[in-house]
Amino acid sequence: MARSVWSVQCFATLNCLTTPYTLNEYSTSISVKRKDNQSLSILLSIIPINTHTHLLCVNGYSKSTMPPANDGSPATVDGCSCEYDGDSHKTCSQCERKSKKSGLTSSSSSYALLSFDSFPVEDYDKRWRIFTASVKGFVIGAGIKGGLSLFAILARLRRRRTLSLDKKVKMASGGQDLILALKETVRYGLFLGTFAGTFVSVDELIAALGGHRRTARWRALLAGAIAGPSMLLTGFNTQHTSLAVYILMRAAVLASRCGIKSKRFGHICKPLTWAHGDIFLMCLASTQILCAYILKQDSLPQSYKSFLNKHGGKDPIILQGVRDIACGMPFTNLEQIRKFYKNTGVDVILDPQMKVPCSIIHANQSCRWHAFSFFFQAYKRAVPVYLPVYLIPALIVHRQGLGKRPFTILAKGLFGTARSSLFLSTYCTSAWIWTCFLFRIFKRCNVTMLALGTFPTGLSLAIEKKSRRIEISLYCLARAIESFFTTMSDIGYLPQLENVKRVDVLIFSLSTAVIMHCYAMERDVFRSKYLNVLDWVFGVPRSPHDATPRKKSDTS
Repeated sequence: MARSVWSVQCFATLNCLTTPYTLNEYSTSISVKRKDNQSLSILLSIIPINTHTHLLCVNGYSKSTMPPANDGSPATVDGCSCEYDGDSHKTCSQCERKSKKSGLTSSSSSYALLSFDSFPVEDYDKRWRIFTASVKGFVIGAGIKGGLSLFAILARLRRRRTLSLDKKVKMASGGQDLILALKETVRYGLFLGTFAGTFVSVDELIAALGGHRRTARWRALLAGAIAGPSMLLTGFNTQHTSLAVYILMRAAVLASRCGIKSKRFGHICKPLTWAHGDIFLMCLASTQILCAYILKQDSLPQSYKSFLNKHGGKDPIILQGVRDIACGMPFTNLEQIRKFYKNTGVDVILDPQMKVPCSIIHANQSCRWHAFSFFFQAYKRAVPVYLPVYLIPALIVHRQGLGKRPFTILAKGLFGTARSSLFLSTYCTSAWIWTCFLFRIFKRCNVTMLALGTFPTGLSLAIEKKSRRIEISLYCLARAIESFFTTMSDIGYLPQLENVKRVDVLIFSLSTAVIMHCYAMERDVFRSKYLNVLDWVFGVPRSPHDATPRKKSDTS
């Protein structure tokens, strides 16, 4: 029997009354094709999700597929291919996928809240979007910081077993470490949770007041800048210069990618498309970092300084001797160096008038033999660093595939561990190889020789996977920039920096403004893995060219 206009209206009304969940509070216009080929517009205030009505969110508009008219063809929009045959109904893959997503977002259950799927922001109620962004931000912050703190506690407990009783007394107890780790975990969770919630709140507020389309070009920029000071929640007296500079580097990369796309600035940013630019950045960063490692470790963050001291493979007493000769100062600890080597079973003769510190660095070994022995020791130190980096994400991300192809996934993880360990061990070994090589050629040791010898160390990055090179180079470049400006400030070249309070918050806010603007307006400059995380937290943003849904529906 043909459906009349009245029957179609009754059908829509009954569906609205019998559906337990709703998604959109604004009105939506649905076009239904009648038997006489005339178009009928029905204005619905609520669109339910069930087996007969499918909500499609395409570019910010809510559309539906209704049951067919008398001619048997379904009333559909945007390529829906649902089939109807009497009372039977076959849902197309597009509608089925959209229906599942919409069903998830309509529920306030914990599964919908922490689901790893990303949904368009128009699927969310505004308050629900703010709440979910805050919770997901807290989960990410607490998860990352909690995981790092856990590894730090385990490493500290392992090191505590090998220390003498006097040193154990000086170290903090395991309970104190645990309490501190919990505090840091909560602080970082609040930091990222507040950042996400603030950004979404400001974004929704500006869009509601000024309109989505009119404010699209600058709304995310302002919201990202306003959300930046949430970094203060990690501690009002705790500086996070390293984190701020690293985020600044990420923002610079995104801005450069936007510049490459631009017709106006494309020719200026063309040098940034160099295929091996990541290796060049690593060489620059290595010069500053390794020189600071030998000459001024106080300019490096404490955690990074501990990392370099471990993988640099040299005792601070040895580094002090190299520092004295490089700075042209008289030796102050030659006797301590002799005792250090004597405790290892090596009797070394050190000349107070020496010009080259090779005997300080590797005692009675030749430079070549020292390189071989140091490499194998460095590789052993590097494997425990990268093993959890590869295997733990493999167990989490590919947990479903482990049952089907466990050997393939584990083999990739082990290969990545071996490759990254080879990079780190080669990097550390080449630092001593190049410096010894230049010392021997020029018969001198000074700051210039150290800078020249540490520059080619960055070439070791070529061993790493291409996708990881830019990540490592940016991380090291951020550490190098922080060390450089700290050194300049300590020398007295930048006295005004001492008067600036919490410059890290200012840098972080400017950086997040750029990043969130690119996220909203230039999404193609992001790599997929970062884009997926941002979409999971903030929701997939509507196109900046779309109208505000409420205004669109009002005109329908």
